[in-house]
Amino acid sequence: MSLALISCNRSKNITETANHSWEAYRGGYENNAYSTLKEINTENVEKLDVAWVYRTGDNQTSSSIQCNPLIIDGILYATTATLKVVALNAATGEEVWKYDPASNGKEVKTGIGGTNRGLTYWEDGEDKRLFYCVMNEIQSIDLKTGKLAPNFGNMGVVDLMDHLDRDIDKETAFIRNTSPGVIYKDVIIMGSSLHESPGSLPGHIRAYDVRNGELKWIFHTIPHPGEFGYDTWPKDYYKIGGGANAWSGFSLDTERGIVYAPLGSPTHDFYGIDRKGKGLFANSLVALDASTGQYKWHFQVSHHDLWDYDIPTPPNLITVNHNGKKIDAVAQLTKQGLVFLLDRETGKPLFEVKELPVPQTNMIGESTWPTQPFPVKPQPFSRQSFDESLITDISEESHEYVKEQIKGYSLGSIYTPPSESGIVQLPGFRGGAEWSGGAYDQETGIMYIGVNDIPNLVQLVEDTPYNEEINEFDDFAAMGQNIYTNNCATCHGTDRKGNSVFPSLTNIKDRITIKKTRDLLKNGRGMMPSFKHISENNRRAVLAYLYGLNNKGVRDLLPISEGKTAKRTSASHDTLRRFKLKAYQQLRDQEGYPGIKPPWGKLCAVDLNSGEIKWEVPLGEYEELTKKGIPPTGTQLFGGGVVTAGGLIFIGASRDEKFRALDKKTGEILWEFQLPVGGYATPSTYSVDGEQYVVIAAGGGGLQGTKSGDYYFAFKLKD
Repeated sequence: MSLALISCNRSKNITETANHSWEAYRGGYENNAYSTLKEINTENVEKLDVAWVYRTGDNQTSSSIQCNPLIIDGILYATTATLKVVALNAATGEEVWKYDPASNGKEVKTGIGGTNRGLTYWEDGEDKRLFYCVMNEIQSIDLKTGKLAPNFGNMGVVDLMDHLDRDIDKETAFIRNTSPGVIYKDVIIMGSSLHESPGSLPGHIRAYDVRNGELKWIFHTIPHPGEFGYDTWPKDYYKIGGGANAWSGFSLDTERGIVYAPLGSPTHDFYGIDRKGKGLFANSLVALDASTGQYKWHFQVSHHDLWDYDIPTPPNLITVNHNGKKIDAVAQLTKQGLVFLLDRETGKPLFEVKELPVPQTNMIGESTWPTQPFPVKPQPFSRQSFDESLITDISEESHEYVKEQIKGYSLGSIYTPPSESGIVQLPGFRGGAEWSGGAYDQETGIMYIGVNDIPNLVQLVEDTPYNEEINEFDDFAAMGQNIYTNNCATCHGTDRKGNSVFPSLTNIKDRITIKKTRDLLKNGRGMMPSFKHISENNRRAVLAYLYGLNNKGVRDLLPISEGKTAKRTSASHDTLRRFKLKAYQQLRDQEGYPGIKPPWGKLCAVDLNSGEIKWEVPLGEYEELTKKGIPPTGTQLFGGGVVTAGGLIFIGASRDEKFRALDKKTGEILWEFQLPVGGYATPSTYSVDGEQYVVIAAGGGGLQGTKSGDYYFAFKLKD
């Protein structure tokens, strides 16, 4: 059994899943999560059983293990919740080695975790390495020893804060990378994750020499003067603008030498007064020459984004039958529940895309784009508008509660603009497709997509500046409340009660020490970003507010470092009113269930040859609702699926914490296994000594009300 490879300059470029290995994120640089393995199939999948379980020994309540493991030459490589890397015997789960980033003397400390979705593998003869990011560092690990490869960068490390073509303050700047890069010939191409408030860094794409870490090229996702797209922003925005980052990774066509970068929103997400214009290359799929970074083409899926409509996943590189011809294409999924099917070389849509008028803003100073792109086909896989007919019907009480909750809010399409009075946004910030992407069946041309369909309540509130000086004997906690409201309430709520995604902070002093919270504020972890961009004294003030400390308590905790006064600081403000999102809030009923008619999460099969939806089924259930006679509703999904030549789709993702195998022709559940915690990751499948395995991370965590864990589960057929 062989792996389809392109060999360039003696280095390996992975193009698709092998029958025995899984050597790249989601199976290959095409991003298709497809396997030709078929030992496990629709006829025998009910015999699937646990082959081995590996416990990482470190779980984080605010993180989930989202890693899609690599399997190379019988060894499985994966990450943990605290950003360690483990090498396991893929047949037994026995540990071969473990790499701890805290062991190399860097600032990352044991216990500081974060999201990591996978690793990048490279080899040249006997030189074999893994690459991944630990906070702001790209680290290169020797595959044999499990230690840093010293000839890469600075003793095995390259700092993502360098080479951004902008002066930055490393003490306050925030950048990390949560998704693996791709390697073409001898360069590794990397994206980044950034915070989403004003003052964030730009999401420029960079490529480094895979051997020594030298910067080879940079592509400015917010163009500089003289570059294509510069005139779609205000004149000097490139000096201060942030975002437009490839946080979800890349797809790579190794034959054509083209890398495809899906880019996120500009900052900040919901109010664009400082960034009038179309805003290239934010919210765009960009095709670049993988050797040089030279621009080839782009397609923008959302103009002047005000809805946090990042492109959440790299495109699938596929071949479709279109108008009687076989065409190499890219299929780009979006949060809006749309699929844009584009020619791989030119970016031209295969199905017509119409620029249709959309509602315009009434916010003073804002300037919405008059039209947005809508493909005629493929069919949308999420609901595209919200009205009262879609209010939940799981009970009369729930219906009336939600109906009362949305009084005064604007209802409408996916492009109803945010306002002070509020809108109900559907499919929502985490709606449609997510980072998990779609699994594409190369045999049939069908893509299988895990879909979220839960609305958000979006309301803008004035972003009030705070710039007066405060004496250390004044009310430090009151200052902290102001800072909390401006920086933290979006996720945790002005009342600190949290929501279904972000935890409550009302009883934080009973759960987490002040020191741990202080480290969290500075370094971030999991879904929580770093707040290095606010001063140390401002972080102390937040602690005073959260822990109910008086000024003496603050001084005892840590001495005031900036003299007798702590200056309240914020981004610069002019005479215009500025706005921000009030809170990250889903529309939910009085019991916490989504406030829309089910399904809330589903698996959808889309034929990319015809553009038609073949079938869709709810994915996940709430047992207590099922017992009341309510059909399975589906749940919010975090994690992707794998489709195989054995006729199966393997997927976890659901909040009921089950791992399932479904018939890819019908969506029927053929097998399921109750995990101890949620499997919020994409599985891998591989074979060792002729036996097929399926492995998934079960890390749970990361969602309000869910358990955390530290498991990798591998399954194979019973003997």
